[in-house]
Amino acid sequence: MIELIAFLGNPGTRYARNRHNVPWLFAERLPFAGCLNAQKKYRGRYAALDRDRLLPFLKTAEDTPDNNADTISSTAGNPEDLPPRFHFIFPETFMNLSGESVAAAASFFKIPPDRILAVHDEIEMPLGVAGFKFGGGLGGHNGLRSMKASFGTADFWRLRIGIGRPDDREPGKGGNPDRHGDIAGWVLSDFEEADLPVLEQVFAAASRALASALLHGPRSLLPEWNKKRIL
Repeated sequence: MIELIAFLGNPGTRYARNRHNVPWLFAERLPFAGCLNAQKKYRGRYAALDRDRLLPFLKTAEDTPDNNADTISSTAGNPEDLPPRFHFIFPETFMNLSGESVAAAASFFKIPPDRILAVHDEIEMPLGVAGFKFGGGLGGHNGLRSMKASFGTADFWRLRIGIGRPDDREPGKGGNPDRHGDIAGWVLSDFEEADLPVLEQVFAAASRALASALLHGPRSLLPEWNKKRIL
């Protein structure tokens, strides 16, 4: 079961709408976002929700009519099997040192890596695709690298939200590949206006999937959510 959810991003208004910060944009759309009263702790913004307070939001999100029932394990766990409290951390160390913030929270609450879910942007998946993954490669993502360095292992869960590569975009179709020719420039650039309706649909579907992952464990969403095309 997941106990700690880490939303990887960069702090400050300069980066607020960057592709790299898509986890923070996603967090703003979560049905329980208004209940996350974050405070400065563990080198980031930290919030917690008791199981009984979070459970109604999760069940409502999971039961949304357009949710795909096939993504959910047929053997749902009892609420008593869930952790008594869920923890949420938004590292403010900048991406390269994200792991230090996540590890500080995990250490304090004695949460092992395999009960941590890192939400991050993924350039190897196009916009409109999202997926869950456990362990494996880091794909050159500096936030994941920092987490591996801090924990000594890459064996933690990831919720990957596709942002694509700059060469995936065609002129006149929501982007200009020459404008963001390098990867660093791409991930640190803002989403195009044409991307926003796609993101809204991704966030809605990923919110439902996250609810299922917290209720039943993320493994219950596999293999369908390895790379789920939302659109």
